[in-house]
Amino acid sequence: MTASYFERIDRHRYKPTLHASGAWHADEQHFSPLAGLVVHAIDQYRAERPPTGLLLSRISYDILGLIALDECEIQVESIRPGRTIELLEAVVRIADRPVVRARAWLLTEVDTGAVTGGAEARLTPPDGLAGQSLGSVWPGGHCASVEVRPVGPAQPGRATAWITTPLDLVAGEPSSPLASYVALIDTANGIAVRRPPTEWMFPNVDLTVQLHRQPVGRWVGLDTTVVFGPTGQGLTSSVLHDINGPVGQAQQTLTVRPLPGR
Repeated sequence: MTASYFERIDRHRYKPTLHASGAWHADEQHFSPLAGLVVHAIDQYRAERPPTGLLLSRISYDILGLIALDECEIQVESIRPGRTIELLEAVVRIADRPVVRARAWLLTEVDTGAVTGGAEARLTPPDGLAGQSLGSVWPGGHCASVEVRPVGPAQPGRATAWITTPLDLVAGEPSSPLASYVALIDTANGIAVRRPPTEWMFPNVDLTVQLHRQPVGRWVGLDTTVVFGPTGQGLTSSVLHDINGPVGQAQQTLTVRPLPGR
């Protein structure tokens, strides 16, 4: 296997490696690397246009069905152009079927250092913390590929941890710090499990990432809470950190159900 989650086929198409395989089924993709790949495709789309000086400040993904571990095509377009605010849409297709729709708001960069404030406290840095693998809880290539360093003991539905991976997003291509960062965020739903995944399913149907600062570095800090409601819905909420402090928040809507036979 290559040391990456994807290999490029052509300008718009990518092939996932086994490192991208999912936690619920081995023949599906884990959404986390694919989310980063969408940002990578957005970066490519923007690089082919004149520079705008805009920053990606929110990206929301709707997962439209099972994501097969097969080659995908990503097309990006601007649906709300503007000099200070722009909205992009990216559609991921597998076998000509849309499987993910993502929308990204780009906002103009302005110096607001004089009024910065309101964020959470910084997490304990990952250096010196003991590492562990998600492979002891979750199957699949993606979960085996990430290193987790808990900041403290996890509780059912509550965990604070750093995660990273040695793998590249796309073989032989540099990725932006943002694309590499986003490629790990969807892992949040697996670090703070409320019930064992051998007894209950709780996949997410979406992911929304909102940023007040652009992340840097290869570490993603997740201060995560998982809530299950009484009628089959759940929510995974995370305050996002990099090594310099908080950068934003992420939300994942869960569909909660017992495994067949339970």
